[in-house]
Amino acid sequence: MSYHLSLYSFMNGELTTPDVSTVQAVLSPVRVGQVGTSGGSTEYWIRATDGSEAEVGVHEEFISVENPQSGDVWKIVTELTDRLGAGILIPNGVFLCPENMRAHLPEGMEDDSVFVPAITLAAFERAAGSLA
Repeated sequence: MSYHLSLYSFMNGELTTPDVSTVQAVLSPVRVGQVGTSGGSTEYWIRATDGSEAEVGVHEEFISVENPQSGDVWKIVTELTDRLGAGILIPNGVFLCPENMRAHLPEGMEDDSVFVPAITLAAFERAAGSLA
């Protein structure tokens, strides 16, 4: 079964571009093989110290996380999200985001959002329920 989530950041109701230097700082130490590019996006295959893996695509306005396995790879995903100041759109329809993003969300998005002081693994697990 395929599993997918997306990381988004907003400013004044508009999507913002992920900070490439932050992405590289978090993902380069855990990448497996070469970084790939395809259609304007950069793709990483990452592996945590426990062997869990995920595919990460960095696009112009968001970051996709494909097929994350159970394990410490979730710590990497939540660290990346927090360091970017982004939120996670979880497949259950919840947008987990930092409290300071509340004023920047597009109209109506606040209703489906869970606001936390920081994006942590524990906050993600609470918002995602049994998905992770």
